[in-house]
Amino acid sequence: MGRPRHILVIRLSAMGDVAMMLPVLKAFTEKYPDVKLSLLTRRFFTPMFKDLPNVQVFEAEVKGRHQGLRGLKRLSSELLDLKIEAVADLHNVLRSNILKFFFKLKGIPVRQIDKGRKEKKALTRSNNKVFKQLKATQQRYAEVFDKLGYPVDISAVQVLQKQESTENLRAVTGEKAEKWLGIAPFAQHASKAYPEDLMKEVLQELQKGQNLKIFLFGGGKEETGKLAAWEKTFPKAVSVAGKLSFEEELALISNLDLMLSMDSGNGHLAANFGVPVISIWGLTHPYTGFAPFRQPATNSLLPNLQKYPAIPTSIYGKDIPKGYEEVMRSIPPQKVVEKIKELLGRS
Repeated sequence: MGRPRHILVIRLSAMGDVAMMLPVLKAFTEKYPDVKLSLLTRRFFTPMFKDLPNVQVFEAEVKGRHQGLRGLKRLSSELLDLKIEAVADLHNVLRSNILKFFFKLKGIPVRQIDKGRKEKKALTRSNNKVFKQLKATQQRYAEVFDKLGYPVDISAVQVLQKQESTENLRAVTGEKAEKWLGIAPFAQHASKAYPEDLMKEVLQELQKGQNLKIFLFGGGKEETGKLAAWEKTFPKAVSVAGKLSFEEELALISNLDLMLSMDSGNGHLAANFGVPVISIWGLTHPYTGFAPFRQPATNSLLPNLQKYPAIPTSIYGKDIPKGYEEVMRSIPPQKVVEKIKELLGRS
């Protein structure tokens, strides 16, 4: 039997993890243009993949008709109706493992990501920590396709092209007459977000420069409200929260000169377009393998690791150990501003 010609790719969430698939899928489609990829993910993420040939998104309704064991059985039947010949599971969670069981009953081969749980545990434990760079998540994704007989080299893949603006997007951004800086100040967990008072100091300092426009990214009612207030406070800042579709946000991100983000999805989105990314890290660390694609290590701003030697304390930054509540405050606002000015001066 030859190599599969139609592969199901599974990666349901979160946005950053889904975004990290892009270099891998792009490299795959360029090397194997005759192989079809069906991508099982959230519908919201579909615009990320619109420029990838032979990639078709299949929506996972995990809170609807695909909920629970019965829903996953239904989902497996719907996916088998697509005539898939193999599965690349880039998620390896309970849902995808249940799907794996159903697929194997039908003789469909499934290969799954090795998340490196053992070495990640060694990196994040407080005692006998093994502090070393782990494999990039993008490489872990590529290895799954290798297991299916499709080696993928992401080292030479070209970044995505800049996206065209829309009338609605231009109404928010105006024409580009200065450097465009994106700032995504929030993260899923508080330990990964730069303190708001310090971020305001960064924004205040950036008001002094010329030839700069700042776009603030966020989502949800609370973040949108905060960014609207910041927009009123800082004349060079424009909040795009709640004003643009996700596809329009991607177009804006693709045209930025620089993105400042936390250890979060917006940094990965920008990196996929070749936009320089400054990432601010709290209790997590680039050694976990989640740094934005092709960004130099010097673009990662880290807390004082001598004062906080237990960092990284976790992979996702969900829990805050005692005494580590203020790690982000060991990254001075001036350091952030200096790095922004350095990279904007190059772009």
